[in-house]
Amino acid sequence: MNLRVGFGYDVHQFKNGRRLILGGVDIPFDKGLDGHSDADVVCHSIADAMLGAAALGDIGVHFPDTDPVYKNISSLILLKETNSILNKNGFVVNNVDVTILAERPKISNYYSEMVSKISESLMIEKKFISIKATTSERMGFVGRMEGIASYAVVTIKELEK
Repeated sequence: MNLRVGFGYDVHQFKNGRRLILGGVDIPFDKGLDGHSDADVVCHSIADAMLGAAALGDIGVHFPDTDPVYKNISSLILLKETNSILNKNGFVVNNVDVTILAERPKISNYYSEMVSKISESLMIEKKFISIKATTSERMGFVGRMEGIASYAVVTIKELEK
């Protein structure tokens, strides 16, 4: 089996008047994240890791923020599309590991729902998806509560020919 590894990172700043969406889950909070789409840093970091593992560019190449089609789009849709791009190029996702950096809100109660939504979007079993979170101990932009970041590592494998 030919495994490949990809790494993804995304960050968005907070913005008043927007919903906070992480891993496809609407999380109650007084601010959301600013971005062209729904600004879901979790899905964006996963998509970038997937594309990186397949050496197919990044989400900005495939879903540019200058295209009105992607304005306020659910990042779960972008994740599904990224999965289709991988499949068309002969790859399938093996597993996903995500770390979210956020001082607030506390999101551990939402891990299970995030895993379910990501599992459905990528068409892989839940047991192959890990979601975790940490703070930055009040240091940097995350620590100052200016935004949220997400790191993802994804392994993919070649489809059998």
